[in-house]
Amino acid sequence: MFESELTDFDADQRLLAMSGVSLVIFTSVGCASCRYAREVLPGLELAVDRVCWIDAGDNGGLVERYQVFHLPALFVVRDGEFFGAVHTRLNATELNAAVAQALSRVAEELP
Repeated sequence: MFESELTDFDADQRLLAMSGVSLVIFTSVGCASCRYAREVLPGLELAVDRVCWIDAGDNGGLVERYQVFHLPALFVVRDGEFFGAVHTRLNATELNAAVAQALSRVAEELP
């Protein structure tokens, strides 16, 4: 699985250009659950093409546009279309089910 770091300056352009399913995850260095996500998620068999990390502390514009209130915050984007947030535990089975459920929704424009 491919990993990428996104910022306020390049997130929209890169997400619109990426094909396939992206799991966009907002994290922060001071968040224990975020550190766990960064450690564990890359090793899981996830039904996504890539994981895109966004440091919430350094990218306030994205935090505001995506209305991030709790960390880690996970969102699904496929082929430049936004499928919303996923709320689940950080294990492969539940995360894959949540991504599949998100992809069954009507797509929206990126925030």
